[in-house]
Amino acid sequence: MLRSMVRGGFAGSFFVLSAWTAFPGDALAEVPPTSEDAVVLSPLVISATSTERALRDAPASVTVITGEELRERPVLDLTDALRGTPGVTINSIGLGRRGISIRGMPEDYTLVLVDGKRIANAGSAIAHADFDLGWVPVEAIERIEVVRGPMSSLYGSEALGGVVNIITRSATDEWRGSATMRGGLQQGTGGDEYQMGVYLGGPIVPGKLGINFYGEMQGQDETPDANNPLLSEREKREGKSGNLTLTFKPDDAQRIDLGYGYSEETRSRNTQTSGGAPVLYTSTDDVWRQHLSLSHTGKWSWGETRLRAYRSQLDRDNKRTFGTPTGSAKIRDDVLDGHVTAPVFGSHVVSAGGEWRRESLEDPTVNTQGEDEAKRYALFLQDEWQLAPNLSFVFGNRADHHEQYGWENSPRAYLVYHPTEPWTLRGGVGQGFKAPTLKELSPGYQAVAAGGRFVIVGNPDLEPETSTTYEFGVEYDAGSWKLGGTVFQNDLENLIQTRCILSCGIFGAERRTYENVDKARIRGVEVGGGVNLPWNLRLDANYTHLDTEDRTTGLELTERPRHAANLTLAWFPLDDLMAQIRSEYVGRQVVVSGVNRLDLKAYSIWSTDISYELTGSTTLRGGIENIFDERLVETSLNYPYAERRRMVWVGLGYSF
Repeated sequence: MLRSMVRGGFAGSFFVLSAWTAFPGDALAEVPPTSEDAVVLSPLVISATSTERALRDAPASVTVITGEELRERPVLDLTDALRGTPGVTINSIGLGRRGISIRGMPEDYTLVLVDGKRIANAGSAIAHADFDLGWVPVEAIERIEVVRGPMSSLYGSEALGGVVNIITRSATDEWRGSATMRGGLQQGTGGDEYQMGVYLGGPIVPGKLGINFYGEMQGQDETPDANNPLLSEREKREGKSGNLTLTFKPDDAQRIDLGYGYSEETRSRNTQTSGGAPVLYTSTDDVWRQHLSLSHTGKWSWGETRLRAYRSQLDRDNKRTFGTPTGSAKIRDDVLDGHVTAPVFGSHVVSAGGEWRRESLEDPTVNTQGEDEAKRYALFLQDEWQLAPNLSFVFGNRADHHEQYGWENSPRAYLVYHPTEPWTLRGGVGQGFKAPTLKELSPGYQAVAAGGRFVIVGNPDLEPETSTTYEFGVEYDAGSWKLGGTVFQNDLENLIQTRCILSCGIFGAERRTYENVDKARIRGVEVGGGVNLPWNLRLDANYTHLDTEDRTTGLELTERPRHAANLTLAWFPLDDLMAQIRSEYVGRQVVVSGVNRLDLKAYSIWSTDISYELTGSTTLRGGIENIFDERLVETSLNYPYAERRRMVWVGLGYSF
């Protein structure tokens, strides 16, 4: 099973093996295929068009990471899950926390979805927030679809850099379940990890009513700073989560899903005050997340429909052993959306729909009232035109209405051509936008930032940030090996940055505001592929080159590695045994330290995993992360975040 699973897909390359996820399938009508079955199915993707399309016809650059692949290695959150994905960089968002950058775009330009639904965007309201990245435990993930490039034509604001869509497992007409336990011991003091996850799904009334449950407990010990053990290099984390979904099929054409998810998480770190004599203290964030959704989907003789209403909410409280804690924040997203898809005129598949959305924020810093909200609505239209059996054209537009800006259009056009069976040529152009956050727009917003170095205020005159992306890709599939490459260019305008407006350079007195001041260009090349080798070996690799420029200053953009590469060499000596070695190379990058621009040297992280099926239902896993104990923060404090130290981990999985 292990051998056929990995040989059926190209982990980390451009080639995708997935299933229809618009409605997540007729899960109550039939049992999903096993890994052995999956390798003979036609590869399908959903996130690039919101409709089912064969991979070779997907009008976008897409990578899929399967849940089984994720369970073969240590994954605490989405940043760990996406490591090794072409075009994806894990970058810093401060406080040692990490974010997801796609093709050199900042982390808040990546839209994260769960089963196609938005989640509360904590990063837009809370500084250094990575709380969006832990909504779904690994045990519940069927796969993650990563779309690189602006997707505002389908998803609106925040999809300027790309989309990460987490697809969860669904109930079937046969009871299925699994559980995993994992523990990791980090070299040195602290940093040990643990995870326990469970999934259970099946019929209450066969063919009519099903139930789906997943939950997880996880934790990570604090890692003391190597240069000052009284401070934290990596924070302590403890969390637990659960989700329950009921699925009702009144007939063969309709499906109704009602779901509720809840999680609690605590983060704590030892830090110190800035300016004057430093005072040591402990800062703790308590985070609560909730998600409630109701959806109806239909597959009719004339087409397909979907209607959804859902709410995601995130609450954060902060407390400190010294000084004034950061004010509590509550973020809530209410969304009502729907669409209709139908074939017309023989060669066209037309999708049309709309979305109503209300963002709410309660935060004492946002204005004098301590709360604000924004309402938006959108309409979209898309046409998938089959010009010839080997040629398709997808074009569409989404019009978003913002209370302050009026209508914002996000068009996209994409062509896919197969000159011969093994070859695929694709290319297109798309435009995206990102509306300023409630805090950035609020004239009453005022908060101390950068450890007390300056005060930042809102600006109601901001304009949306926009991006226009051009890309062209080529793929060749020879069966036993595949190779693909894509060239792209992003032209960005009205990027929002902070600018000093008063008492510049005076610690504690400096005052800044947000302004649309920057233009930037990001262009690059992505290459990836895989090949079956002799002696039951499998090699997968990808490489990304970025060429960036701040067109306001002419300088290279910071924290964007020029070169990045990932390699996985897997070995299958037996049908029930798999071993692999993974390598991640991060090239030279520029960072800012104070008023200076510094070059950080390239580095590589090597890790290894092994998986052995003890029985048909029980699997033993283990490995070593960061084999050579690459200690970046000990060579320079300017590295944006601390990697794990060398960690030995072991896990046990059970499924039925």
